[in-house]
Parts: sequence; structure tokens; C-alpha cells
Amino acid sequence: MNGIISSLEGIYAVWLREAKIYIREKERLISSAISPLLWIFGFGAGIGSTVESIGGFPYMVFIYPGILVMAVLFSSLFYGIYIIWDRKLDFLKEVLVAPVPRASVFAGKMLGGVTDAMVQVIFLLIIGLLINAPLSPVSIIQAFLMLLLISIAMVSIGLVIGANLKSPEGFSLVINFVMWPLFFFSGALYPVDKLSPWLTYATSINPLTYGVDALRGIVLGTHQFPIYLDAAVMLVFAVIAMGLGVLSFRRM
Repeated sequence: MNGIISSLEGIYAVWLREAKIYIREKERLISSAISPLLWIFGFGAGIGSTVESIGGFPYMVFIYPGILVMAVLFSSLFYGIYIIWDRKLDFLKEVLVAPVPRASVFAGKMLGGVTDAMVQVIFLLIIGLLINAPLSPVSIIQAFLMLLLISIAMVSIGLVIGANLKSPEGFSLVINFVMWPLFFFSGALYPVDKLSPWLTYATSINPLTYGVDALRGIVLGTHQFPIYLDAAVMLVFAVIAMGLGVLSFRRM
């Protein structure tokens, strides 16, 4: 019992530290909001002026679920770089030698990154109401829960990469090789029902495709796969990612 309490206290302490850092660094709050807005209003409105409606929705509204996933993907994966900075500042060494299981340290870090991402999600859900996305109270809750699951998976992947690298430059290089294929082959910017064979294969093996499809089904009511399949794929992916995260922290 004491071990469980100690683990929970360790998780809370690490999470609280990450949350306080995020609140203090207001530039992170601002920058995390600007990029999705540029995609929605710049890219979506620009391309939307030359593209007919997709599935009965304006292009800007059609890509809105994909931009929600994109925002979570970018902020969650890049969160892993803070592991490298913590190592450089020797803060990570102090945490790892504390009488707290490594799994608790990972869980606290992961929940800190998820909290950051979900603050951004709340802002973007409000923006969805402003662009007349068909959001209802039920769909907002469902979208939030699905994005929470996606964030858990992506923050875990970011932490795995950060735990196995020693320089910010190396992290940025690796993360770009992971992030952009996940995004561009997810169907976030286009429907996936009429793609060429090679692109259909690329999107089908991308776990983020199922997250985008789930969000599009929740928000717009149009989806390529059954919602239970989307949720199951993301859940399995999140469990695998968390398992890899715990293993990576135990090896540090």
C-alpha cells in the first residue's frame, strides 16, 4: 500500500512541475495556438476557395478534425525534447535517483505533456464553434476523449525518442522523420476513400489515420472505418507506446 501511495505521489510531483512550467512559459501557450489557426484559416480557406465541398462540408470545415489531430501530434511529439533539457540541467538525474519507480517518473512526464496538449485542444474546440463546425455537447466530449487517447500515444512516443537521444539537434532531426509522415499519410487534409494503391497502403498502416477518421466521424459524421476499429487501433497504439516509454525510462 505504501508503495502505491509513493508511486502516486511521484507521478503527481512530476506532473505538477511540468504543469507549472507550461503555465509560466506563456510563449508556449501562444505558439501552440498560432500554428493550428494558420492551417485552419490560411491553408483551409486558401485551398477551400479552389476546392468544392467534400462530403457536403466546406474544405476548411472538412480538415478541421485533421487539424485537431495535427495540433495534438505536433505538441505531443515535441514535448519529448524536455527530457533532453532536463538531462542537460541534471534535473532528470535528481528525479531518477529518488526512491520512486521509473514508471512513475514516465507517467508524471507523460501526463504533463498530455495536459499541455489538452489545453490546446480546448482552445481549438472553441475555434471550431466559430467556424461553424457541427459540434454538439456530446461530440465535444467524444472528440476530447479521442484526442486525449491520441495525445497519450504521441507524448509517449516523444518521450521514447527523447529518452534515447542526447542532443536537441538529434531530437529535432529524428522527430521530423516521425512527425511529417504520420501527419501527411493520415488523411488529415484529404479523404482516404479514393487514393492510389500505394497511398492507400501508406495510410492504412499509419495509426494516426484511425485517429483522424474517428474525429471526422465524431465531428462531421463521415468516416471510412467503423468507430470501434478506430478506437481499438488508437488504444492498442497508446498501450504499446506507453510500454516502450516505461522500458526507455528504466534503461536511462
